[in-house]
Amino acid sequence: MAEIMLFHHAQGQTAGFFAFADELRQAGHTVHAPDLFGGRTFGSIEAGVAYAREVGFGTLLGAGVQAAEKLSSDLVYAGFSMGVMPAQKLAQTRPGAKGALFFSSCMPVSEFGDEWPQGVPVQIHGMDADPFFADEGDLDAARTLVEATNQAELFVYSGDGHLFADSSLPSYDAAAAALLTRRVLDFLTQK
Repeated sequence: MAEIMLFHHAQGQTAGFFAFADELRQAGHTVHAPDLFGGRTFGSIEAGVAYAREVGFGTLLGAGVQAAEKLSSDLVYAGFSMGVMPAQKLAQTRPGAKGALFFSSCMPVSEFGDEWPQGVPVQIHGMDADPFFADEGDLDAARTLVEATNQAELFVYSGDGHLFADSSLPSYDAAAAALLTRRVLDFLTQK
């Protein structure tokens, strides 16, 4: 079974975030879920992003990297939206990564290095009409990553929900979330 470091999105560690982590645990995986917001949750993405700006994205990124240092290096790094930032950095730069899972976000590989590391498979999941994923460059970054390596898979779902896999939020899409979860569990069984 896989050992996963799962980073939360801009609304914090919501009930739906915990439910997703618990689903992975129920499948037999070990899930570490560091809280980069110190227990804070927000009622909207905008409020969470405002808080992240106030704290500093670099500070949050550093906190995510520091949380990983307490664990073994053979992890799968996963993140929802803003949580992709530390997950992607760790997957690209920390030796021993077993894989990566990016939900509703993907940064250009050049943010953290010259190329995607060999031996680190990655899945990227997002919705085709999500204004954050489709319109702010994440989908383009994901497609570029898929073109650059045979280790990347991109799954695009129909809809406009940004945090569509978080069952506690209005953007939740049960059918898309179920498919995402099935694909993630299949991915993790290979780790």
